[in-house]
Amino acid sequence: MRAVVAEYDETKKTALAKRDGVLRAFHAAGWRAVDLQRVTGYSRETIRQALNPDARLAANVSRRKAVHSAVRPPADYVPYGDRKPYLVAETLEELHGPIVGTVALPHHLDWSGSPEYVLDRPARLASMYRTVLNEAATVDDLRDWIDGATLVRLWPELWLPPQLRRRWENRFPELAAARTAAA
Repeated sequence: MRAVVAEYDETKKTALAKRDGVLRAFHAAGWRAVDLQRVTGYSRETIRQALNPDARLAANVSRRKAVHSAVRPPADYVPYGDRKPYLVAETLEELHGPIVGTVALPHHLDWSGSPEYVLDRPARLASMYRTVLNEAATVDDLRDWIDGATLVRLWPELWLPPQLRRRWENRFPELAAARTAAA
């Protein structure tokens, strides 16, 4: 297998050297890089690297460094979902938010530019619950905008971050049960 890979690499290197030589010859004959690009269909970067072999080497080294450094996050890195302070209500009974009509969430909960939700439409109701659960800054936000019984009903279909879902299900086993029953 190594022999096959070595042969491929050598063939590729030879083909690139031949192509680059042809492009350099045309460039030396007065063709501009933009003309070579238009006629050959090669990208601007390919033409640049063909006319300047050191540019290809630098690009490959830079690419390897970028890929290598992107593999490992810093040692003290904590994912955003683990840092975000998700709030959980004390009880489901204290949640008495709206379940019908049209509501407009305050800007601190929904800054999308379209904070109006027609709660008579099931998809918009679920969307509002997802937004409030994700963005609640105080327990009052949860009390004002979420209804406990409706939350239990919608829970299986809400698309939520795992950390948020876990916190709510740990506090309220009936939410976990609702999700299990729906599956």
